[in-house]
Amino acid sequence: MGNFKISGLILRSLFRRPATSGYPAVPKEWGERTRGRIEIDAPECILCGTCARKCPTEALVVSKAEATWEIDRMRCVQCGHCVEICPKKCLRMAKEYTAPGYEGRTDLIEIPVAKKKTSDDGI
Repeated sequence: MGNFKISGLILRSLFRRPATSGYPAVPKEWGERTRGRIEIDAPECILCGTCARKCPTEALVVSKAEATWEIDRMRCVQCGHCVEICPKKCLRMAKEYTAPGYEGRTDLIEIPVAKKKTSDDGI
C-alpha cells in the first residue's frame, strides 16, 4: 500500500514546478517585513546612544567623543529595537543578511560632526 502512495507522489511531482529556487543563479526575493542587517545613514546620526542602550545583546557601541558608531554583526540578532527607538530615524533594516563567516565582523562607522559656530569665527 505504501508503494502506491509514493508512486502517486512521484508522478504528481513530475508535472509541477520545483519547490526550491536556484539560489545562486536566481536572486532571492525578500518579503516586505524582512528583518535583515542594520544600516545607518551616518550624516543623520546625532550620536545620542539611544540605540546602544536599547540593544538587548549590546551589539552597538556609540562614542560621542570619538564620533563613531560601531556594530558587532555576530552579536546582533536583528530584533529591530534600535531602529524603532532612534529619534532621527537614521537606522534601518536592510533586506539582506550579514554574510556568514568564520570570524566575527565589526563595522566601525565614523559619523561626520557638523562644526558649531563660535564667536571666534568672525560672526
